[in-house]
Amino acid sequence: MTASNSARDRERFLTPTDAAEVLNVPVDDVFDAMQSGELPAIRVGGHWRIEHDRLERFIEGRYEETRRMALWQQAELADVVELFDHYPRTTTT
Repeated sequence: MTASNSARDRERFLTPTDAAEVLNVPVDDVFDAMQSGELPAIRVGGHWRIEHDRLERFIEGRYEETRRMALWQQAELADVVELFDHYPRTTTT
């Protein structure tokens, strides 16, 4: 391996600790995501490594998950509002 390949590999891969710093979470959360398969990682020379692009896809997935949850919550609220808006309120006198 040449020096330029080694430098490229260092730029390509992150340690779990580096990934935790990027995500601003405890390193245990990164290991949990790796173990569950949410965050793909490989073992190189006995050390875990995460590719930058895999971490970026993980982050994008979290944004998408958050977006979908917000849409779901809006839809639930809209259904409840629509349900009560269709029925006239009755008042007792």
